[in-house]
Amino acid sequence: MAVTFSDLHTESGLKALDQFLSGKSYISGDQLTKDDIKVYGAVLDSPSSDLYPNASKWYATVSSKLASSFPGKAVGVRIGGQAAAAEAPVAEAPKDSADADDDDDLDLFGDETEEEKKAAEAREAAKPAAKKKESGKSSVLLDVKPWDDETDMKKLEEAVRSVEMEGLFWGASKLVPVGYGIKKLQIMMTIIDDLVSVDTMIEERLTVEPINEYVQSCDIAAFNKI
Repeated sequence: MAVTFSDLHTESGLKALDQFLSGKSYISGDQLTKDDIKVYGAVLDSPSSDLYPNASKWYATVSSKLASSFPGKAVGVRIGGQAAAAEAPVAEAPKDSADADDDDDLDLFGDETEEEKKAAEAREAAKPAAKKKESGKSSVLLDVKPWDDETDMKKLEEAVRSVEMEGLFWGASKLVPVGYGIKKLQIMMTIIDDLVSVDTMIEERLTVEPINEYVQSCDIAAFNKI
């Protein structure tokens, strides 16, 4: 059963996380999973070891596990909004309802009337939409590089987050040094697979005007199915 965490930028949210992690090393099971990455991305900073000992220990463990994947030295950033919407479960069409629809298509006592035919056609037209809602989601980490060390990285991130699409939810981010005083933006996003093509978004939104005033290139650093 999925566990829900909310307001992890507040004391009440961290307290709930700390209580959940009592006696546990990870969010799910006995090893690092995508669940840990999701929650880690929503926690703005390392929790206080005095106030939230369990959450603090877990945060340090996840940080050490991720260190090898992100060798650069982070300077630290804070995110104003939460990407809670990204974790909203995708509604599934009730199976019983679909079965009932199939049963309704049967006429055991005579020919279908015109109204019954129209009702059946309407149900068939609605089924693809239900399947679309069941589409999977993916967690994507983007590497966004500026033109040079004089690029305003705050405006660069604002430009990236200005991209809005159905099925796209921006998450946590941080700046990572790449050399010669230049830093790149690493930013998480969650997408609904059937609605968002990451390659198309990069080619048609993130590397064209006006965003290319700040963005030199954008690459997929990690792509994981949820």
